[in-house]
Amino acid sequence: MTMEDGGNRLFVGNMPFRMSKDELYDLFAQAGAVISVHIPTDRETGRPRGFGFVEMEEPTAIDQAVQMFNGYSVEGRALVVNQARPREARPQY
Repeated sequence: MTMEDGGNRLFVGNMPFRMSKDELYDLFAQAGAVISVHIPTDRETGRPRGFGFVEMEEPTAIDQAVQMFNGYSVEGRALVVNQARPREARPQY
């Protein structure tokens, strides 16, 4: 996977629903420079959906973050961290 196809983004699953963008940013900043953090929310309720995306500056930080935080416990939940896949095209209606 290369930087052009989304290779500098991480998927973070099984997050505590109360985890904020700042908390996620601070956690992953321990592995390297973080460019951005996104936590999707439910359209109807506005509540977090339990997963997020972290964009890292350096490819080496991606590997470091996966090693450090895949399985890492936050509020009793083991995070699932892996390199994000490129977003699939959705049909236009």
